Amino acid sequence: MIGAAVDASFEREVAFLKAMIRVPSDNPPGDCAAHAEAATAALEALGFTVEQHPVPEPFSRQHGLRSIVNLIVRRTFGSGSGPVIALAAHGDVVPPGDGWTTDPYGAEERHGAVYGRGAAVSKADFAAYAFALLALERSEAALDGGVEIHFTYDEETGGFVGPKWLLEHGLSKADYAITSGFSHAVATAHSGVLHLEVVVRGRQAHAAVAQLGADALEAATPILAAIYGERRRLGAIRSDEAGIGGPQITVGLISGGINTNVVPDRIVLRIDRRIITEEDGESVEADLIGLIEAAAPSTPGIEVECRRILLAEPLRPLPGIERLVEAIREPAEALFGVPIDVTGVPLYTDARHYAAAGIPTVLYGAGPRSIVDANAHSADEHIRLDDLRAATEVIARALESLLAR
Repeated sequence: MIGAAVDASFEREVAFLKAMIRVPSDNPPGDCAAHAEAATAALEALGFTVEQHPVPEPFSRQHGLRSIVNLIVRRTFGSGSGPVIALAAHGDVVPPGDGWTTDPYGAEERHGAVYGRGAAVSKADFAAYAFALLALERSEAALDGGVEIHFTYDEETGGFVGPKWLLEHGLSKADYAITSGFSHAVATAHSGVLHLEVVVRGRQAHAAVAQLGADALEAATPILAAIYGERRRLGAIRSDEAGIGGPQITVGLISGGINTNVVPDRIVLRIDRRIITEEDGESVEADLIGLIEAAAPSTPGIEVECRRILLAEPLRPLPGIERLVEAIREPAEALFGVPIDVTGVPLYTDARHYAAAGIPTVLYGAGPRSIVDANAHSADEHIRLDDLRAATEVIARALESLLAR
């Protein structure tokens, strides 16, 4: 019945996905309330009751967001005494950028795929999760427990007023969580990240009398050298978790200076430090700050300040995920006809917030083998319709298995 139910609704599912893509929800700027309204209307048209949970403006502004409304859909099966499974996806997306061959908000369908910003990350999972729950309602199995769908809007900036907000405010009672991922693997771990801003302050002066100033760029040079030395050291380290790789460090942004003929008084570096599952985020931060402070020259007039922008701990497997993995892998292997890997992914996601709350969590959703295959966060992002359809059935069958009496 599950497969037939997915097939019967698939045309509506594709239309639902296209509608989600056509409403912009770029983050930044994080002004996503309009998308939440559109998603609410689309879900209600499918027969769901949708809870809206707006985040008060001071808290959304604190995280650099303009307007955030989180959504929850709940369904109870049987007596409701069985496990509750949360399906969590995010509707905020990175800005489209250049290089598209189609309108990034046009949801154009071509060559068996739908194109648009957020098609793969992760508006496809809005569709897959909603229609998996619809298909589950056609199941002939005896079910007991509940399903929650969480649609949130701040994954691109850390998930702190999305899933973390819902969990901290007691709005979810999930026993397990499945969060956005890719349909050719079940991810049980992911790396974390530290975003650190380093401000080197000096004193401006006319370039003709440069000795009267304190050159912030000159002072930043040994700091950069130390960071790139650290990159070489980290290159020899590998995580024991499959798919995670090793720790990484990147200076992603550099800004500063006043004019060509002025000694620069301020240089700002933004650093991205990827954290493997064996590391602790706060220890990584303390060590990196220590490295920077040790490298900074003791030049009169030079000051160095380090400021955390974001710290996201890795997702580490919790006891109980084995049940989730097997519930997903069995129907996935049957549908795809190939072994489904259980692995980690070298990026950070909202999944960590569920695990931090003690909820066994895996990543699984619609998508290809990797973010590269989908052009996720790149021009011409897309989702293949056969992947969307298969993932929808896999999720519905997994829910059926998890809720079986």
